[in-house]
Amino acid sequence: MSRLASFKGPSSPSPSSSRAQQPSVPSSPSRVSETTHHRRVRTLLRELHTIAQIWDDLVLVDGLTAAQSLIDTRTELDNDLTLLQSKSLPPMGLVAPRILLMEKRISELDSILLKLQKQFARMTTVVDNLESVVYEAHKTKGWKWVQGPLWCTWTLERFATHIPTVLPVYHRSLYQVREHVSDLRSHELTFETSRDILSKWVHQPYLEAGGWSDWEDLCSVEVERWDATR
Repeated sequence: MSRLASFKGPSSPSPSSSRAQQPSVPSSPSRVSETTHHRRVRTLLRELHTIAQIWDDLVLVDGLTAAQSLIDTRTELDNDLTLLQSKSLPPMGLVAPRILLMEKRISELDSILLKLQKQFARMTTVVDNLESVVYEAHKTKGWKWVQGPLWCTWTLERFATHIPTVLPVYHRSLYQVREHVSDLRSHELTFETSRDILSKWVHQPYLEAGGWSDWEDLCSVEVERWDATR
């Protein structure tokens, strides 16, 4: 349970449902006199944006490249060995270089998994820091300020209680990548199974609904000067 539970009033709608209720006219810079709390919230949200970008690069660029190369090399070796006569030895240089390349790709996947774990830990820290902003604002400004609109319609309390919903989504995605890496480690894996793993790797089903992209849309409406901080 969030540490904000002791403060929290009635639950707020999810980011996706609230976007349909956003005003058509964005708030003007003159509407809000920014405080340190405003700037900290924007900075933390931008950090989550950066983490999500790094996550996608690790999975869809570095990870996908390593996984595809591993599967291709393994398939090529299997095909070449199949063409050999049953009792003949493979020619010099056919097996060893490919085994070394496959082990290198597995090592790269292990490294990518560690980097994802670090990004998830970083994401958890950002969420904790966002909750800290609520406590600081409550101490200096009062609870009424915390429950008032920050820029447009979303309150500081609302950001701090809903942003943590990204954590279980990315945790499930991290667990899935860990399973994929574990499965791809086996040189006995069939081509069909490898192809299925690769398809799931690209799809990232857990991030399709509830990932950072939903929040990106909301922040572009609710956070003053969001685009200017890119």
